Amino acid sequence: MYCILKYMIIKKLAMRKNFTFMVLILLCLITVSCFDSSKPNYQFFPNMYESVGYGTYDESDAFKNGIEAQLPVEGTIPRGWIPYEFGDTNEGYDLAKNTLFSPLVKDEKNLAKGKELYAIYCAVCHGSKGDGQGILMTREKFLGIPSYADRDISEGSIYHVLMYGKNLMGSHASQVDSKERWQISQYVLSLRKKLVK
Repeated sequence: MYCILKYMIIKKLAMRKNFTFMVLILLCLITVSCFDSSKPNYQFFPNMYESVGYGTYDESDAFKNGIEAQLPVEGTIPRGWIPYEFGDTNEGYDLAKNTLFSPLVKDEKNLAKGKELYAIYCAVCHGSKGDGQGILMTREKFLGIPSYADRDISEGSIYHVLMYGKNLMGSHASQVDSKERWQISQYVLSLRKKLVK
């Protein structure tokens, strides 16, 4: 009799435990089912998440001149831009030719990247061999493109010409960044070396 009573008490406790567990699971499911991702919950300090949209040229009390649009602080340098101290003059070209040297290591990786960039930006006029016989030259769209063998060029002069352009060649500064200019200059010098032999 005692064993039966003990068995019934244990069974009743187990059922109560199962019932409690089932109620908890049901409450969790009800709570989760009410969540709508398109309607987030309450936000504390919403101005930290959703900024006030000011118009660029709107009037504002935030600044002394009364408008939102402000000039950058003097001496500000745009992100990613590296200052270039040589001027767009013949003197600047000569100075760059004699004093400007590549900070990149001369290796196969930079040379391969330079070759790739040269094929995209330079070969059309200068030719794949650097002999001045690019497709635009052979079709007579541009005439007088020199061979690299006929020019006294250096890393610095190539970089300078890519930066500012020279004669009919325009600037490529907006198309290739500083590192890419140095990679192209390495490849151009390797082409010149092959042509001069």
